[in-house]
Parts: sequence; C-alpha cells; structure tokens
Amino acid sequence: MGGNTTEGTARMEEFALIRLLKEAGEAAQAGVPRQPGEGESVEATGAGSGVVVGIGDDAAVCEVSPGRQLVLACDTMVETIHFHERTMRPADIGHKAMVSNLSDLAAMGAEPRYALVALSAPASADASWLGQLYEGLYACAARYGAAIVGGDTTASPGGLTITVTVIGEVEPGRALLRSGAQPGDRVFVTGYPGCSAAGLHRLLRSGPASRAEAAGAEPADADAAAADGSPPEGAWAALVRAHRRPEPRVAAGRLLQRSGACRSLNDVSDGVASEAWEIAEASGCRFVLREAAFPVHAELRAYADETGQDPLDWALYGGEDYELLGTAAAGEAERVEALFREAGIPFHYIGETVAGEPGVELLRVDGRREPVGKRGYNHFA
Repeated sequence: MGGNTTEGTARMEEFALIRLLKEAGEAAQAGVPRQPGEGESVEATGAGSGVVVGIGDDAAVCEVSPGRQLVLACDTMVETIHFHERTMRPADIGHKAMVSNLSDLAAMGAEPRYALVALSAPASADASWLGQLYEGLYACAARYGAAIVGGDTTASPGGLTITVTVIGEVEPGRALLRSGAQPGDRVFVTGYPGCSAAGLHRLLRSGPASRAEAAGAEPADADAAAADGSPPEGAWAALVRAHRRPEPRVAAGRLLQRSGACRSLNDVSDGVASEAWEIAEASGCRFVLREAAFPVHAELRAYADETGQDPLDWALYGGEDYELLGTAAAGEAERVEALFREAGIPFHYIGETVAGEPGVELLRVDGRREPVGKRGYNHFA
C-alpha cells in the first residue's frame, strides 16, 4: 500500500499521524458542495454544524436536534475482502468506506450528521497514501452533510482495515424499515443496479493499475492510461466509476421518508436478490420481479454483450451499487414516481409483492416464473 517510505506509519508518532490525516481530510473537505436533501437548501445544515468538541479530545460532543431520533450504522472494510489496490485508488477506498455507511442511513430515510473512523494500518503503510484515503473519507462525508468527529488509529499485523460509524437523524417514528411491505405493493429500485459489479469485472480484466492510478491520479484520458501500461478504460468509464465512486441515495431516502408512501426500504449493498429476500422475510410477503422492467444502463448492456455476460445476473447478485430497493403503496405509485422525476433521480418499478410464503421469484419475458436464489455478495465466501 504505497510501499515503505521515510514517513511510513512505523516512523510516525500516533498523534502526529492523526494530525496529518485530519489535516489531509479537512483540506479535501474544504469547498466540497453539499448535496441537499429533498425539500431543503444546501445551507440548511452542513458538515460540522452541531459539533461542540471534535477530533482531539477523548470523545466528541455533538448537538442532537430537538424532536429527532438518532439512527446509527457501522460498516467495516478489510483489505483483500472488500478492496484491492489493484482496482481501487486510496481516495476511492475512503470514499467507498463512507458511502457504505451513508447508504445505510439513506435506507432508513435518515439525514447524516456525524461519523467516526477507525483505521488499522500495517507499519509499512505510506503516510501520504493514508492521507489520500482520508481525503476520500472527508470529501464524501462533507458532500452529504456529515462531520467526522473522531475515531481511532492503530497498527495492524496484516492488511488495512477501516471501520466507519455514522450517526443520522430522523423524525420520531418515521424511520423506514424492511418490515413494512404488504401484498399488492409496487417494488421499485433507484438507479441502474449491476453497474458496480460490471465495473469490477472490467477492472479485473484490465490487469494491474497504471502507475498514475496507483499514485492516486486520474488518467487524463483513455490513451494516457494505455500508454502507462494498463488497458484504456474510457469506453467503460461509467461502470468503473460505479464501482470505485458509488454515491449513496441520501436525497432519495429523504424523499421517500417524507412522501409517506414508502412501506419498506433497503439499500442495495449485496445485490437486488439479497435485499429483496431481506424485505420479503422481514415483511412476510413474496416478491415478484419482472425481467422486462429491470433498468439496464446502456453501457452495462454494451459491456455485457462484449463479454458474454448476463446484465441481469450482475443486477441481481453483484452488489455494491448502493441504490435503494423498496416497496410503495400501489395507490401512491404514480405520485412517488412523479416526485423522483421532479427530483431528477432515476427510479424504476420492477415488480410487485403478493401474499404467500416469503421469497423472491422472477417473471421472465416469456412468462416463465423462476425462483431467485437467496444469494449475493458474501463477506465470508
């Protein structure tokens, strides 16, 4: 991870490293525009609002908005399990670690407020490399209104591990859950699931990252990347970006929460199939997904054709898209769709829920019904 340098973590005192990472992150955070939630302005809240005591003391002290409930989530990313230097630059890793947590808040309809970051790094880790990772963390947090208020740094005998805890807020009793789906609901998904898995497939086929990418730089264009020893990626830029730099659907989660029409919600971290199963089991109903209704990004379809893959498999079982999957009351379906159209957020109905044994099935274009396996990304596989 950047190799040994004269300023590796083994040569740095812990608090000096903390200061370095904090400064790198705050520099990246400065000037990052915040994504406004549905129905609010960018100035409504911002990263750092409500922080009484931040990084530098034994614990952070933060304000809690009156009349709100706290929503907390925590995710860990482990080197070689969740990311490889071969496919991810350091800032990408930091960005994605934050996204996976913010996506959990989005799935609850919550507004991000604060974050804690715990980092375990090998002694050989390059401090500059870690600084870029923190730049990705801070910039992503700031974009969605979360302030990084503390955490921990420690040595690791193996690879790098990064754990992020996020704290959000939601109106009392209004958090969106997996357990609210009812027979007759319309099943929806945001965005274009499958793009991240296809992007990873592309990166793994491309061979080792170029020297520019290993250093954290974006290739100026496809030809520049190819000249540096790796195949050009410009033709599949949307897929690669979907894997390296996904965005959490925070605004979509807030829109759904405020609409009053969303009955269940889950984020697509492990694939549409896995998330649909989770809602079906929690709600006690059955999902019928329609093949003909699945949204397929044009670049995903073209790449699948080139590589002989099925784009639907990537959507169902790939994961790491961080889209939102849920159900809406059938009588409110048109209103919800109109809200998303007005907000400019891609939104698609892909099926419905029915009474019956909890599970998921796929209605093929030719009318056949097939069971959808309860599988997706497995952290222990």
